Amino acid sequence: MSVFLLGVNYWPSRSAMYMWQRFDLGEIRADMAHIKGLGFDLVRFFLRWDDFQPAPDRMDDAMLRRFDAVMQTISDAGLRAMPTLFCGHMSGVNWLPAWSLDPNTPHGRFRTVAHNAISPYGIGDFYHDPVLLEAQELFARAVGERVCDHPALYAWDLGNEFSNLREPQTPEHAAAWSARLTQALVETSHGAVTGGTHGEDVEHDRHLRPSTLTAPWTIATMHGYSVYATFSRGRLDTDVVPFYAQLMQSFSRKPLLFSEFGNPVCGPGARTAGAFACLDEDEMSTYAQTVLERLHAIGTIGAMWWCWSDYALALENVPPCDEAKHELHFGMIRADGSERPVARTLARFAAQRRHVLEAPPPIADEAQFYSSLPGGLDALYRHYGR
Repeated sequence: MSVFLLGVNYWPSRSAMYMWQRFDLGEIRADMAHIKGLGFDLVRFFLRWDDFQPAPDRMDDAMLRRFDAVMQTISDAGLRAMPTLFCGHMSGVNWLPAWSLDPNTPHGRFRTVAHNAISPYGIGDFYHDPVLLEAQELFARAVGERVCDHPALYAWDLGNEFSNLREPQTPEHAAAWSARLTQALVETSHGAVTGGTHGEDVEHDRHLRPSTLTAPWTIATMHGYSVYATFSRGRLDTDVVPFYAQLMQSFSRKPLLFSEFGNPVCGPGARTAGAFACLDEDEMSTYAQTVLERLHAIGTIGAMWWCWSDYALALENVPPCDEAKHELHFGMIRADGSERPVARTLARFAAQRRHVLEAPPPIADEAQFYSSLPGGLDALYRHYGR
């Protein structure tokens, strides 16, 4: 029987999204040893697109060597890796190569950062535009070849919350994009593939259908946060994450890894962090335990905490933290390297080495669900967990 996997999403504390530019393998090596010491299985990390692909027909050799080093460091620590490609959307900012931007597309809801500068533009149609598709396939094949049959590779992730970069024109475009890049990764690396779907992909009709999007993948994934969900009953609502999980299980009919859950951490006596609600350290520990129990009970194959560490205060005046201070404080580890209570909670759960359970029957039909939005989601959740 399979063991329920526990993982963590990783950016280094001292550099966060600037990891590849300010590369410190010593910090990464120490963090991987700490992660392994807590009993975790998986590390999800992110290849910032504008760092790795300076032109549509060229990869950056120095960055690829750094990628090799990170994969080896994860392997040396006895962990498994989930590299996330085309990143892409991260922490309220879209980090993109300048060549991928469309001057006829404004950046929209999320700021665009291209080569460390703010851009007014958004990305072109990367699901369907031939140039952008060829560029992504080049990227996928370049990294796939470097880790063919690598013992540390658990799965590739086709982007982090990629619908926040741009919505596809049709579900068929999204499905074709997924199939093409999955094929490139499987052919070159022989590895499994998934993709970073998230709560807003079921809260709204973004022209994605999990049944076709995930069809070529080995597993499905999902992200969700009680403080962000439009339907949440409050910041401590532990039904939000399992509800998202069961929706994705129902639509994809794939094994489901919940690859992001967590919440921002409050300071003493606070209940908000900027524009968002937050949880204090004791609340966070209880929240994590309850959500993990629920995810295990509904047959998911594992869960990954967002995120490894708080970010250093030196990053508070650069994107994303300059406009989103709460992004500084999601870690199970404080910026000084000390462990929060939630780290020990997660470690105790990991030590139990629970077996994966059978998933329950579907809770919704995909076609009916998407045709019912937006009201259908609230109606379905009203009875969930009660």
